[in-house]
Amino acid sequence: MQSDYTVFLDRFALCLQEERFYDAHEALEAVWFPRRFEDDKEIKLIKGFINAAVSFELTKRGRQKPAAKAWANYEKYRPLLEMFTSINTPYYESLALCVEKMRKERTSF
Repeated sequence: MQSDYTVFLDRFALCLQEERFYDAHEALEAVWFPRRFEDDKEIKLIKGFINAAVSFELTKRGRQKPAAKAWANYEKYRPLLEMFTSINTPYYESLALCVEKMRKERTSF
């Protein structure tokens, strides 16, 4: 049975929009943490989104090197979006576009 993570994904998206990146990270951590040891593509993708939020928070704090490392972790898990389908897939696709756009806006000076 697949899980509908809409409530958590909505919270994540809202926090990103409001630039509350730590809270965005926490929103998805509630899904990821209990399942972190599972070999599950969806859970690993969620871990990637968490890393994207961490990257934005670190950038906000002026910590560019750790931010780049966290973003690299997002990029490591991003291809998983093409490797499974779930009821959450359309939301994940939208979030991927969102975080990638945000990244471009924060790194192009």
